[in-house]
Amino acid sequence: QVQLVESGGGLVQAGGSLRLSCAASGRTISRLTVGWFRQAPGKERQLVTAMNWSGTTYYLDSVKGRFTISGDNAENTVYLQMNSLKPEDTAVYYCAARTGSAVKMSSTQYAYWGQGTQVTVSS
Repeated sequence: QVQLVESGGGLVQAGGSLRLSCAASGRTISRLTVGWFRQAPGKERQLVTAMNWSGTTYYLDSVKGRFTISGDNAENTVYLQMNSLKPEDTAVYYCAARTGSAVKMSSTQYAYWGQGTQVTVSS
């Protein structure tokens, strides 16, 4: 069983930065595909970025060049560095993991989820 705990959300002005953390336990992240999803009010949950153990990454077009996913095997933690934040990035951000190596777009493909952390970007 994998447990995920997110931290690092908050309120930031447009153009600012935040770093989200996803601490994993129960399995090493080097054998997981880990993704960050977000869900804004009234909208579907969408995959923002993901990475697998071979280093394959995926980024939503609207965050390319602004967001970076990374992992620290020693800490068993995955990070999401978010720069140049925009009001449209406002959402609850969820860390999710799956044991397969493929980066999947659908939230239904991820068996393990964190509790979510709110990110609010003011204009």
